[in-house]
Amino acid sequence: MENTDLRLASAQRLDAQDDLAGYRNEFVFAESDLVYMDGNSLGRLPRRVLKRIQAALESEWGRGLIRSWNTDWYEAPVRVGETVAPLIGASAGQVVVSDSTSINLFKLVMAALALREDRTVIVTDELNFPSDLYVLQGCARLLGERHHLHRVPSLDGITIDQQALLDAIDERTALVTLSHVTFKSGFLHDAAAVTERAHQAGALVLWDLSHSVGAVPVELDRWGADLAVGCTYKYLNAGPGSPAFLYVRRDLQEEASSPIWGWFGHRAPFAFDPNYDPPSGITRFLVGSPCILAALALEAALKPLLDAGIARVHEKAMRLTSYLIELADAVLAPFGFEVASPRDPMRRGAHVSLRHEDAYRINRALIEEMNVLPDFREPDNIRLGLSPLYTSYTDVWKGIDRIRQVVSEKRFERYTNDRLPVT
Repeated sequence: MENTDLRLASAQRLDAQDDLAGYRNEFVFAESDLVYMDGNSLGRLPRRVLKRIQAALESEWGRGLIRSWNTDWYEAPVRVGETVAPLIGASAGQVVVSDSTSINLFKLVMAALALREDRTVIVTDELNFPSDLYVLQGCARLLGERHHLHRVPSLDGITIDQQALLDAIDERTALVTLSHVTFKSGFLHDAAAVTERAHQAGALVLWDLSHSVGAVPVELDRWGADLAVGCTYKYLNAGPGSPAFLYVRRDLQEEASSPIWGWFGHRAPFAFDPNYDPPSGITRFLVGSPCILAALALEAALKPLLDAGIARVHEKAMRLTSYLIELADAVLAPFGFEVASPRDPMRRGAHVSLRHEDAYRINRALIEEMNVLPDFREPDNIRLGLSPLYTSYTDVWKGIDRIRQVVSEKRFERYTNDRLPVT
């Protein structure tokens, strides 16, 4: 863009004006020169988590041993769920932390389809996260292939036409399930409009919030959403494989049933009743013994985000991603890069994808030689995740400049297109 200030000093001025800049001190920066642009896959380690886990190891597990179940651990899935709730616009009693996102998705998909047994269509889109699509296919198979999975196509690989999506929802639809922010392009659905249309048609709605929670505003109660899941190791910074959360709207909880019956989802787990008796409320969607250390890590990790407030975080996410797109247009477009994310900041999350025919080899060179950590998504996307609590404008400037160096100096030509196991 003609008016883009391409100088490093401009990025530094933006950092000096950033009212969230102080939150960088809440996170571990082990390498001072590292440009970390993968917060939408794995968030940085919060310093509070180090302290909390150390205390849990030494005091609660080391000294308290089994006694700690009654002092802090047993209520953790509900207590931490209530801590997540404000970030997804949920009032009390509707969120628990448990299991993985895919397992929670399975539980809620099966519960939803049981509530709409006379309907046979599941509406999603082709930009949905592949694991979500696999879960949907598996649920359909378990139910005897009665359900048809309708995937609304994307005409540009970046967005979904909203009218086409709304038109796909009709009286045959049992469930509409989508990623609120899509994993590859960062496209942000109009969740309120989709939920309203689904309810007009008598269908239920299940949102995957994995790429939106902690980055953009989520208002499940206001939208009237029925069900939701989300992971906690991206913008919530709870650590690799940290437990996911699930949301079930309060008035659905008594009629919805989890397909996996486990002892933590029993009315009285320690009565050891041989027959399953679900409790009232959200805890009926718990299953087995929770991963306590991971739940405690999540609880500590949420504090900086709750303190900053999602409105301020989202405002910075829009500014950061807009700045990255402006730099990419000015600096990288001449080298064959194309922005593969929505240009309207109100229609994208906190990550931006850049397309290039040599994207995989460029990504390898960035990691191996330039101390930049993005990620790669097939077939030709370099994905840059900008977590507003710790990503600076200077980080963005350096990241774009190092991408420029990799291409202008042809460093990527040293690498093959042979994929590593994790990209």
